[in-house]
Amino acid sequence: MASRNGSSVTEFILLGLTQQPELQLPLFFIFLGIYVVTVLGNIGLLVLIGLNPHLHTPMYYFLFNLSFIDLCFSSVIIPKMLISFIEQNTILYEACMAQLFFFAFFVIDECCILTSMAYDRYVAICKPLLYRVTMSRQVCLMLTAGTYAMGVVGAVAHTVCMLRVTFCESNIINHYMCDIPPLLQLSCTSTSINELVVFIVVGVNVIVPSVTISMSYTLIISNILHIHSREGRAKAFSTCSSHIVAVSLFFGSSAFMYLKPSSGSLDQDKITTVFYTIVGPMMNPFIYSLRNKDVQIAVNKTLKKGCSPTLC
Repeated sequence: MASRNGSSVTEFILLGLTQQPELQLPLFFIFLGIYVVTVLGNIGLLVLIGLNPHLHTPMYYFLFNLSFIDLCFSSVIIPKMLISFIEQNTILYEACMAQLFFFAFFVIDECCILTSMAYDRYVAICKPLLYRVTMSRQVCLMLTAGTYAMGVVGAVAHTVCMLRVTFCESNIINHYMCDIPPLLQLSCTSTSINELVVFIVVGVNVIVPSVTISMSYTLIISNILHIHSREGRAKAFSTCSSHIVAVSLFFGSSAFMYLKPSSGSLDQDKITTVFYTIVGPMMNPFIYSLRNKDVQIAVNKTLKKGCSPTLC
C-alpha cells in the first residue's frame, strides 16, 4: 500500500480504553449498553419532537438538533471503540482521518448548539415579550447554519493540519479513537503548527461559548431570584441546574483535554474524553427532556395515538 504525505504508516492500531484482560468483556457490555441507550434516547426524542406540533418551538428546535448531533457523535466513536474490547482494533489511515474529521465536526457543533440553547433560554426568561421576534424562524435557522458552518471550518482545519503530519514508525494509538493528542505523539516531524491550530480552534469553540453561556445563566438566575413564588423559583432553579450540569460536563472535560499542556498522561486523557464523547450524548435526552412537562405530555399523546382501542 502506498504511503500518504511521506508517511510510511498505512494503518493504525487503536489500543482502546484499557489493556487489562479482565476488564475487556465487562466494559464491552457496559459501553454497548450505553450506545443502545444513546441511540434509543436520541432517536426517540427526534421522533417525539417531529410528531408533536406543540413542540415545534425554538427551544425544541435546538433540542432536535442537539439530539441529531449526539446520535451522530456517538455513532462516530462507540462502534469502533467496541472492537477494541474483543480483538485487535486496526483502522486504515484514510478511515482514521475521516473519523478525526467527523469527531471534530460534531464536537464543535455540540459546543455551538448548547450555546444557542442557552441564549434561547435567556431570551425566554429575561425578555419574554420580545421572544417571538428575537427567536424568529429566520434567527433559529441562522444560528443552526452558523453551528454547522463552524463545525465544518474547525474540522477542516484540524484534518488538513493532521494530513501534513508524517508518521514514520509507530502506528499504535494509545486511545479508543483517532483523536488529535495521541496522533500528534506518533509524529516524527514538528507538530507546533498543529498545536497552535488546536489551541486557536478549541479556544474559540470552548472559551467563547463558555463565556456566552455563563453570562446567559447569570442573567437568568438574577431574574429567577426576583420571582416571588418559592415554588416558581425552585422549579426554575431545577431546570437551570440540569442545563448547567450538562454544559459543565461537556465544556469542562473538553477544555481540560485540549487547553492543557501536551505533556499530560494519555491514559488520563482517555478517561476525560469519555465524559464528553460518550456520557454526554447518553445523558442529554434525560437531562433536557424527561423532567420536562411538555415532553411528558407529548409522550402520552404519542402513546395514545399509537395504541389500539382494544389495548388502551
